[in-house]
Amino acid sequence: MNTATARYAGHLRTEATHVASGTVIQTDAPVDNHGRGEAFSPTDLVSAALGSCMMTIMGIVAERHAWDLVGSTWAVTKHMSAEAPRRIAQIDVTFQLPAALAPADRALLERAALTCPVTLSLHPDIRQNVVFEYR
Repeated sequence: MNTATARYAGHLRTEATHVASGTVIQTDAPVDNHGRGEAFSPTDLVSAALGSCMMTIMGIVAERHAWDLVGSTWAVTKHMSAEAPRRIAQIDVTFQLPAALAPADRALLERAALTCPVTLSLHPDIRQNVVFEYR
């Protein structure tokens, strides 16, 4: 079974449908690449997927240990290459996690995040700068 189906909607936009749930994601080319920037660009989705994957894997570890990560947040910043070919050169991810986590628990979560499937799937030339803040 397909993971997703998609269609080109014109004007540099796509619509992808997640087959299992029916959820639709629209993309738009970014302003700096002929688009309107009115939705996630495909490379924005890659960057968001990195942070989401890391948080999901930390969530799995947290549930296993009965740690509460509800309300944790993260932000991603994507940096495109200045030279051709156009590609993602760097992704910065900053997490805000509960301050109550013990140092050993933090280390376990951080190790889990840094070995998530998206992290391991991205080309090694894409720099991944990850910061964990505990508040």
